[in-house]
Amino acid sequence: MPLAASTLALFPLRTVLVPGGALGLRVFEPRYLDLVRDCGRSGDGFGVCLILEGQEAGAGAVAATAAFGTEARIEDFGTGEDGLLTLRVRGRRRFHVQQTRVRDNGLIVASVDWREPDPDDDLRPQHAVLALVLEHILEQVDGEHARAQALRLDDAAWVGWRLVELLPLSDRQRQALLQEDDPHARLDQILTLVS
Repeated sequence: MPLAASTLALFPLRTVLVPGGALGLRVFEPRYLDLVRDCGRSGDGFGVCLILEGQEAGAGAVAATAAFGTEARIEDFGTGEDGLLTLRVRGRRRFHVQQTRVRDNGLIVASVDWREPDPDDDLRPQHAVLALVLEHILEQVDGEHARAQALRLDDAAWVGWRLVELLPLSDRQRQALLQEDDPHARLDQILTLVS
């Protein structure tokens, strides 16, 4: 069930950002530099949607994006060796795009319905094997989530999102999982994909 609608600037990409997931970006187009400046001033986030057709940058950029995406909040920024702005963003809330318009500078702004947050549900017995798979992956990658693994491996939503983030899935598969509102149904789908 969607929550109240609001307006969100979109940053279409050839990747899927999930809640809790981290993403590094290089920003060079004026429309996205404006977006980052506005987010810095307001403290708001922006929307990341998967590009289904078109390119990320240039004249033919973004012909079509997925209707579901994730709000990104800027955690850190800097300048790369090439002089371009670099961002580290973190996925927050999921949204469903209802309508879009394009500003004069080419920035896409969407009217979005926020999706309900995932419930704090425990992992069900039939999904216990997925917690073991995730634990093994986290031991191998030793990333930021490895520090939190012991506390979260019984959380159905957290386990699902980390698997969506870390498993070698196609962007279309990640997008389908992002669109699933029920964390247990999401885990069922992941179980089918890894079987």
